[in-house]
Amino acid sequence: MSLLWFSPNVPVRTEVGHRYNCNNVQGAITELLKWSKRGRNSQIAADLCLDALDHKVRPEVLRDAFREAAAEQGVLHAMAPACCAA
Repeated sequence: MSLLWFSPNVPVRTEVGHRYNCNNVQGAITELLKWSKRGRNSQIAADLCLDALDHKVRPEVLRDAFREAAAEQGVLHAMAPACCAA
């Protein structure tokens, strides 16, 4: 099975404190399963992951939901300011 990519990536903080730039559906699923909170946004993102795997929604739709879920979980990594991005 090929990865279902989205762009731009969603930077999240892992359980060991590293930054992970999630850019595909499978990576989003892996991260969602690690999170302890199961809020409304996490459930929406999980449902959209399954829909994306079934090609019912585009990966970009999941990306937005995953970003909201990461913010809800408190693991959304701060983006670098535009002036400093490489």
